Amino acid sequence: MDRDNGSGGPSTPSGPTARLRRRKGSTEVAPEVETNGDRLLFNDRNKYKSMLIRTYSTVWMIGGFVSIIYLGHLYIWAMVVVIQIFMAKELFNLLRKAHEDRQLPGFRLLNWHFFFTVMLFVYGRILSQRLVNTVTMDKFLYKLVGRLIKYHMVTCYFLYIAGFMWFILTLKKKMYKYQFSQYAWTHMILIVVFTQSAFTVANIFEGIFWFLLPASLIVINDIAAYIFGFFFGRTPLIKLSPKKTWEGFIGASFATMISAFVLANIMGRFQWLTCPRKDLSTGWLECDPGSLFKPEYYTVPQWFPEWFPWREISILPVQWHALCLGLFASIIAPFGGFFASGFKRAFKIKDFGDSIPGHGGITDRMDCQMVMAVFAYIYHQSFIVPQSLSIEMIMDQILMNLTFEEQRALYTKLGQIIMEKQFGES
Repeated sequence: MDRDNGSGGPSTPSGPTARLRRRKGSTEVAPEVETNGDRLLFNDRNKYKSMLIRTYSTVWMIGGFVSIIYLGHLYIWAMVVVIQIFMAKELFNLLRKAHEDRQLPGFRLLNWHFFFTVMLFVYGRILSQRLVNTVTMDKFLYKLVGRLIKYHMVTCYFLYIAGFMWFILTLKKKMYKYQFSQYAWTHMILIVVFTQSAFTVANIFEGIFWFLLPASLIVINDIAAYIFGFFFGRTPLIKLSPKKTWEGFIGASFATMISAFVLANIMGRFQWLTCPRKDLSTGWLECDPGSLFKPEYYTVPQWFPEWFPWREISILPVQWHALCLGLFASIIAPFGGFFASGFKRAFKIKDFGDSIPGHGGITDRMDCQMVMAVFAYIYHQSFIVPQSLSIEMIMDQILMNLTFEEQRALYTKLGQIIMEKQFGES
């Protein structure tokens, strides 16, 4: 924490604040004694050093992110899984007490048992149909996957029950309060991490566009808020985040809305980004992009100056939807960050971790992303996906719910019905 700007000279810190500062590697912060205005980035004496570190980390993160996007859907899903593991690790450690853990050997392993059980359940539900589509041509694998899907839910249930019994059998006298608080904390982490990241994975397989655009808007909003606050920020925005300013918030909102409109036009022209992935293969995608991704042309009004280079402008219909995503990313999603700030203050920590220099931990970067991912999925399902039944939807239900013999019987019956109709019409 910065010292008070009004101090006349160096002083020797004492008391609990000094003890917190002397703890090497600690992410704890001392109680606030400065006013909000003293801690704005505009007045931060170390802001240029902080900005350099943050910029360096950001460049590496964006470079790695772009590389994974290029590799495709499965690699993006793998990235989400890795992020989930890091988030869970940071949150598990938040309430961990080393002294109590030494008296409970294997207790940390129980947390991860619940974590991977929930992972199996969530992704099994989301990706089961795509796994079926991947192995349809192999009769043995098709039957094996069909069995796994059929007993998927009961398998996950008994894995959870095994963890529940494990927890009960390891209860130790004088440790009950700690164990039950950790049990409840573990379940809250699983709800926060998996409920929201499940929507992220669903967005990925609906089309990388619906994952990449919302995620990019959060990054742009965060960077723009930092830059505007860095150079112009003078008016504190919210006490939970003392370095956030109205100037940064408003400037970032305009930047995010403009970026949403422009990025949607750029991303919407690549089938690799817009096509949904119906299986778990890694091949290149080609599909009919649909009306949302087919350009509409608008003539520029006569009153536009002659130096304006375009007389006709091409706009994708999805760009109007992108404005809604941009509005949410700039106005509502930042409250995920405010919530995380309040949470960290409740536990008197600066960051959830220190895995990303200048940014904190993975959880510190994902607070707004999780809120955005849920909205993007709900918006896509409510306003983008057609509500009427399609051939693809019917085929998905047939492949998922009917056995191979039932599918063959259905095929035969449909052939008879079609033949009868043809003869009837002739």
